[in-house]
Amino acid sequence: MRYALMTIEKPRPSKTTAPGKPSPTRAGNVRKKAKRPPATKKWSQRVNETSDAMDLKDHVFKQGSARAIAASIKRSAERSNRRKSPPYRAAISMLTFYINRGGKNISASQRRKLERAKDELRTLFGKPAASVRA
Repeated sequence: MRYALMTIEKPRPSKTTAPGKPSPTRAGNVRKKAKRPPATKKWSQRVNETSDAMDLKDHVFKQGSARAIAASIKRSAERSNRRKSPPYRAAISMLTFYINRGGKNISASQRRKLERAKDELRTLFGKPAASVRA
């Protein structure tokens, strides 16, 4: 009677990889992180400094009333040589940019005032009032 010797084979490493290194297929799927500018610079700050947006009076968004804010932005939009779009569109865009840029840091009362300033701008430029969303 013959008995077969049973041997336990060890798993062989793949020919394409060295021990301890990721396989080439996985290594190819790894995304490289893009280098970012330092965290101290905000994209919105760069937009304000370098874009062809209109020139605004200092602290225009901190003025007391929505009407005063709208009048100042309208004046700046009509006088500016740096804007690319018509004055009304540039003025509304700048106001919207400021509101969006402020995000959670704008208080509810300040946000309401800026939204009223948008309505005032529409009135000053003779445009119809914005439709109310339900």
